[in-house]
Amino acid sequence: MATSSSPITQVSQHAPVPMAGLQPQLLTRLTLDLRGTKFSVDRETIMNLPESVLLCLFPNGLVLSRQSTIDGAETEEEEDVYAVDFDPQCFSFVLSFFRQAQDTFYGTSSFPGLYQAQQHLVEQSFPPQGADYPSHNPLLSKQAIIVLREELEYFAIPPKGDSSATDAGGNANEVLLALKRECGNKLLEKKSIFTALQRNVSKENNLAEQHLIDMLCMSGFEREDSWGYRALEPNRCCISSIALVLLKTGIIHSNPTDPTPENVTVDQQQLGTAQKLLLFWRKPARKCWWDGLEVDIAAPGAPSRIVKLWSRRVWTLELSLI
Repeated sequence: MATSSSPITQVSQHAPVPMAGLQPQLLTRLTLDLRGTKFSVDRETIMNLPESVLLCLFPNGLVLSRQSTIDGAETEEEEDVYAVDFDPQCFSFVLSFFRQAQDTFYGTSSFPGLYQAQQHLVEQSFPPQGADYPSHNPLLSKQAIIVLREELEYFAIPPKGDSSATDAGGNANEVLLALKRECGNKLLEKKSIFTALQRNVSKENNLAEQHLIDMLCMSGFEREDSWGYRALEPNRCCISSIALVLLKTGIIHSNPTDPTPENVTVDQQQLGTAQKLLLFWRKPARKCWWDGLEVDIAAPGAPSRIVKLWSRRVWTLELSLI
């Protein structure tokens, strides 16, 4: 009888007998090696990270379990270390922001937390028994964080008569490499979040992009905000940026340092606006556009050296609930 050669359908006629005690164990902590810097992170923290960040950390997926030994013995001394190509300072920035937001919302041993003061809103929002409409609003019981990321790839056009060039194999000479580095440093200085998108709105008269800016500024951002973290990627003409803000849900604590139910009010209009951002919960949205600009990379006191740049910007917007 002919057998299938497909790796999906091909099955051995003599299946191995499962061995007792080889049940997968869920990992409680993961050790990540981010470009030489190690982080020990618990599983819950990993699962609460934004989807777009998880995709960067683990583009091929992540298995949160390990196989037990035959005798069931623990193998903690043989700790798995996951090598990850991701900026460790950016990762530390994200972890710190999420940890602080979680402590403020859920409380610590010395602080009751905002959730305790607004818990009565959750109890009031549950539908009557047997109702066929959705349950309570997750914004009442979870801390919502807006995550905005930008990947900026730039392409430099050297000025005429410049000594920067490439060889026959397309490899850049030292002058061209230095020019690219200087261009990257100049772009790093441009930290305003919305300047480039607003420039594109003015050029294209794109109402949808203007609406995006307005919605983000109503939900937690300010129009003059800067990126929370921004850095050049090693050995690439690419800049990665990220900004994190707490979503304005319309739930107002008049005294956040001493949260009590009596000090909680709800702006229903703002709450309705915040609910629109739930569309981006676990569903990151991306926007890509090209942007042209000029930078002067001349050293202080030297004649100007204008370089034209084309940059491809990719924005990723999502909402995280912790």
